[in-house]
Amino acid sequence: MFRHLPKRGFNNKEFATRFMVVNVSQLERFDDGAEIGVAQLSEAGLIPGMQTKVKILGDGELTKRLQVIAHKFSKSAEQKIVDCGGTATKIDQKKKQQRRKRKK
Repeated sequence: MFRHLPKRGFNNKEFATRFMVVNVSQLERFDDGAEIGVAQLSEAGLIPGMQTKVKILGDGELTKRLQVIAHKFSKSAEQKIVDCGGTATKIDQKKKQQRRKRKK
């Protein structure tokens, strides 16, 4: 028989940064020349809420000139947005300060 033992050691689940993924092809629904941020993506139903971090991936084609503002961009997504005459602007992320253990 196999005995189930409790997991020990480090688990990164609590500290991992999770991003909601939006593909470039999903940005086609917006008007040409529109400014697209987290609020507009949330209103369109592409992300669940305003508190989530967004990463734009380069899957699909883009034909419209858009000003996209997100937390992260893949290289291909950024290239496709810029090639259509748009801009890809990154939102500054505040890093959590880690506590340092004091030496005794």
